[in-house]
Amino acid sequence: MFYQDGNALVLKKGGETVRIEAWGKNALRLRATRNNEFTGNLWALCPKDELPADQRDAKVEITEQRAVIKNGSTSASVSSEGIITYYKNDEFLMREYFSCYGGTENNAVSCFKRVNREYKPHLNGDFKLTLRFEPIEGEKIYGMGVYQNPYIELKGTTLELAQRNAQTSIPFEISNKGYGLLWNNPAVGNVTFGKNMTEWVADAAKEFDLWITTDDSPKAIIENYTAVVGRAPEIDEELLGLWQCKLRYRTQAEVLEVARKYQELGIKIDVLVIDFFHWTLQGEWKFDTEYWPDVKAMVDELHSYGIKVMVSVWPSVDRKSENFYPMADRGLLMRTEKGAMQTYDYQGDCVVYDATNPEARKYVWDICKKNYYDYGIDMFWLDNAEPDLASYDFDNYRYYLGPGAEVSCIFPRCYAQGFFEGEKEVHPDKKILNLLRCGWVGSQKYGTLLWSGDIYSTFEALQNSVRGGLDIGLAGIPWWTTDIGGFMNSDVNTDYFKELLVRWYEWAVFTPILRLHGERGPLDIEPLDHKDWGSGYLHTGHANEIWSYGEKVQKILTDNLKIRWDLKDYIKSLYDEASANGSPLMRTMFYEFPEDAKCWDLDDQYMFGSEYLVAPVMYQGMTERQVYLPAGKWEDIRDKKVYEGGQTITAAAPLESIPVFKKL
Repeated sequence: MFYQDGNALVLKKGGETVRIEAWGKNALRLRATRNNEFTGNLWALCPKDELPADQRDAKVEITEQRAVIKNGSTSASVSSEGIITYYKNDEFLMREYFSCYGGTENNAVSCFKRVNREYKPHLNGDFKLTLRFEPIEGEKIYGMGVYQNPYIELKGTTLELAQRNAQTSIPFEISNKGYGLLWNNPAVGNVTFGKNMTEWVADAAKEFDLWITTDDSPKAIIENYTAVVGRAPEIDEELLGLWQCKLRYRTQAEVLEVARKYQELGIKIDVLVIDFFHWTLQGEWKFDTEYWPDVKAMVDELHSYGIKVMVSVWPSVDRKSENFYPMADRGLLMRTEKGAMQTYDYQGDCVVYDATNPEARKYVWDICKKNYYDYGIDMFWLDNAEPDLASYDFDNYRYYLGPGAEVSCIFPRCYAQGFFEGEKEVHPDKKILNLLRCGWVGSQKYGTLLWSGDIYSTFEALQNSVRGGLDIGLAGIPWWTTDIGGFMNSDVNTDYFKELLVRWYEWAVFTPILRLHGERGPLDIEPLDHKDWGSGYLHTGHANEIWSYGEKVQKILTDNLKIRWDLKDYIKSLYDEASANGSPLMRTMFYEFPEDAKCWDLDDQYMFGSEYLVAPVMYQGMTERQVYLPAGKWEDIRDKKVYEGGQTITAAAPLESIPVFKKL
């Protein structure tokens, strides 16, 4: 039975309720359930009443056999059997899969009872949900966050919908067919963009929740999408130069020694980062005073050099820490459904705090405010944000918001939310940025800077990072960075690593944040002491400053840093654009040139904003590479030579520089 509820179209059939309504520009939201009512969860979407009036109204037409709902260029037709077909500008776009339909509608080809929306019950009352679409001939799919694979175009891939170290699952796809689709569900699951079928799966959920928009360009689609899930706030322009970090500065003296050396060399650094295990125990969120005796004096000196200070925070709480039992008693920690309470086992018997719980978020922020923020610490590195778990047994964990299998993907966004809201309460006008290893849909509105996670120091990891940075931008998160040189399994003494570091750095100059970080093996440095807790007992890596790899490398890095400084005003304009319309700073070629078919197939070059074409060097020993220049005129920023577009050229790529072209 069809009926209209306000501006929404509702279908009730066979115990299922389907509701479709306008939700943003040229956009529709679909929900479907076999329960008595919908949950009311918004998940990633903003409240409907916050949207302009003309973006929450729809036209509904109902007949006996079919109903249609239309919002701008996007419409959905629902058959009496419950099969939904989507249209763009009244032209067929795609249709849900149903075994009795194929080719053209009403042309039956089989009856093997595989349906479009499938519900499989769990004993806990949730369903395993599967949504299927028929394939679209010639479709290319992008977005979805960061996955460690060599593909930017995702047709033919299967992706896990789950958060892991070096994997950020953002279930938003953008298609060359002119639509964007959000799987508005934080459940663990998977999606397969198959040749014969697209299939979205939630391992545990109470209802289907889907959001779709159509428009004339990728930029317009991203603008529609970020209007309903949120955009990045304004950024502090004092963060756009070099960030200095390593594994790990163990003492206050080490930090100040590095800062003073940069001052002596006349090399400006914008941020200095204090990494993990500066604390007493995990979950105490404070400096170990034996090695950090006067944090306020340290921060004041760094500020006098124009350096902002970021400090690492982990969500893990050691059973021996002073906060463990108070948090456990108040229900502020993750719970296990069976077995031991432990959820994390690196350097301690730990349980992760439950960031989905507003009370837990406030508890942790209040401690971090007292022990960090009140000393002048400027920003937080919210590490292990997936969260990192001893075992990714999602169905064995339970959060304030529900079972782990149902809500796990939203954890990193809640983690960022707690610090963002805490900082805003103290300083309402502050431009907030915090660094996280993971995120979910809408993380950007909480000042989240994502990075690529603990990846290896290899050229293959560099290739994946370039592609990951492009896909995360298409998934709505414009603030992105990496560990220059990769994070782990490096040997600072090898020519391979020095070449990798240089190539990675040259590329990172043309990314949102330029950040030196890494483990820097071999890990053969003796600990400061042999206690089993505190700042002194854990290993550290070798030096990772600009001067650490010899004079030749230092000169290359310094020369490329000057390019970054020269681009500062331009980079700030890109951040402003991201805040205004959701555009990423790193843009796939097709984002700027959607009419150029070749640009939809390029994954080894990109646009940094609308003006600069960047061609990273991602292979060992490469000293030249092919670069495709779209129509127009392009100037090599190194020698000012101008090239006519519409052609592929061979560009020089000596160790000192990568090819970058400015659009004239």
